[in-house]
Amino acid sequence: MTVIDVNEADFQAEVLDRSSEVPVVVDFWAPWCGPCKQLGPALEKAAEKRDGKVVLAKIDTDENPGMSDRFSIQGIPAVKAFRDGEIVAEFVGVLPAAQVEQFFDGLVPSETQMLLEAGDEESLRKAVELDAKNVDAAFALAQLLYREGDSEGALELVKNAPGNFRADGLAARIDLERNASAELREGFAMLDEGELEDGLDRLLELLALKNQDSERLRRVIVAILDELGVEHPLSRETRRRMAAALY
Repeated sequence: MTVIDVNEADFQAEVLDRSSEVPVVVDFWAPWCGPCKQLGPALEKAAEKRDGKVVLAKIDTDENPGMSDRFSIQGIPAVKAFRDGEIVAEFVGVLPAAQVEQFFDGLVPSETQMLLEAGDEESLRKAVELDAKNVDAAFALAQLLYREGDSEGALELVKNAPGNFRADGLAARIDLERNASAELREGFAMLDEGELEDGLDRLLELLALKNQDSERLRRVIVAILDELGVEHPLSRETRRRMAAALY
C-alpha cells in the first residue's frame, strides 16, 4: 500500500524496517489540526503518484504521544522522511503542493532523472521528450551529439537555454566554429586536449581584441569556469583577467 496508518507498536516494522527497502515519509498529525488537514491530501497525492516507490505513513500524535517525544515533535504537521532507518529529510508546517512534490522528488528520482543518469543517447532523447524544458537533459544530449560531430543537432537543443552557463557556452562555441580563425581553432584544440590554462590564455587574448566575437567568447569562457567551480584557482584568476579584457 502507498498510504498506511501506523502507531507506536508497529512503527519499527512499518517505518524503520520498511525504509531499508523503500523511502518512508511519516506524517505526524492530529484530528484537531487544521493545517494537517490541508497538508494531508497533498502528501497522499504525491505518494500515490510514485506508484509504490515511496510509502506515506500517517501517525496520530494524540493517540501516540510517545512518538512526539521520541522525535522531538514540537509542532504539527511535521513530516519526516526515513531511509535505512534514519531521517534523511523533514519539514514542519504546510507547504504548497509543488514544494511537497519537490520533497518527494528528493527521495525518489523522477523518470527524467533516471534517464539522465543513464546517459546514453536513447535515454537522453527520451528525457528530452518527457520534459522539453529540462535544460540539463537538453545539454547532456547536446554534448553527446556535438562529440559525435552533429553540431547543428546540438545547437538546436541548446540555443535557448536560460540559466545554464554550460549550455549557453556550447551554443556560443558551435556558432564561433563556423568561421573560426586559426588562433581560435588552436585555443579550442587546447581545451579539448585538457590544456585548460593554455586554452583559456588563447581565448582571453582573443577576447581582448573586443570585436564581434567578444560576447560569444565570453560565454565560452564562463561555461568553462562554471564547470571548474568558483573555488578553483584557475577560475579566480581567469575571472579577473576576463574582466580586465572586457572593461
